[in-house]
Amino acid sequence: MKSALLISTYNWPEALKVVLKSIRNQSVYPDEVIIADDGSGKETRDIIEDFKREINLKVTHIWQEDKGFRKSAILNKALAKCTSDYIIQIDGDCIMHKDFIEDHLARAESGVFLFGSRVNIKPEAVKKVLDLDKAEFSLFSSNIKNKTRNIRIPVFQEFYKPKSDFSEKTRGCNLSYWRKDFLAVNGYDEAMEGWGREDSEFVIRLLNKNIKGKRLRYGGIVYHIYHPEKSKEFVAVNSKIQQNTIKENKQWCRNGVDKYLAQNSMYKPIE
Repeated sequence: MKSALLISTYNWPEALKVVLKSIRNQSVYPDEVIIADDGSGKETRDIIEDFKREINLKVTHIWQEDKGFRKSAILNKALAKCTSDYIIQIDGDCIMHKDFIEDHLARAESGVFLFGSRVNIKPEAVKKVLDLDKAEFSLFSSNIKNKTRNIRIPVFQEFYKPKSDFSEKTRGCNLSYWRKDFLAVNGYDEAMEGWGREDSEFVIRLLNKNIKGKRLRYGGIVYHIYHPEKSKEFVAVNSKIQQNTIKENKQWCRNGVDKYLAQNSMYKPIE
């Protein structure tokens, strides 16, 4: 099984740099890293180029023009170029625990997606964390909230079983799934622009397709770097799309990844 770490990012190079450093500290490496870039500038590209030179991994940078929040589109473009079987998805403001990738791969199973824990870094600790060369957080660290989410006990992970119902604990910043399942529901719905509901709507279609969700608790931990909340002006529109997906038991979205699979010449990865 080949695995890919998929990182979505937009114009926060300082945070992305720390996240990329946490890849170097992983107990298990993915087979490839794909950075889905929603229109960042030169500084982000320079950080990615530096990272490529520092690590012996295939790193692909997929970029699209900045036309507002279009996370769904850039994730679809990235996954259209991906060649790995299993995808581990995080955001570019989430530092990984050293065993993050190991935990996701150890719990991967057919017909199931995983969603893991997110520990929040305190606002007053952000500057300090961004300056760290190796960001690690103990259970008693003063830099984090939600300390109980920072407990890793692999044997306890086995207590959580796949379920068919949607969990409010699902987060796109800590998610893993099979690429074939992603394609089976046509990926993310690009009708959803602006922040809000894009990850949950995608997950609901997976559940409608009988792909069950399993919580990755006591492992699969990420540390979310605090930032001001994004604009919620599109949440109401996106919520309507999600409610329609639930009402009609939709498994497929019209405006999804399939167009990139058919027309890969529409964009080029930055190798």
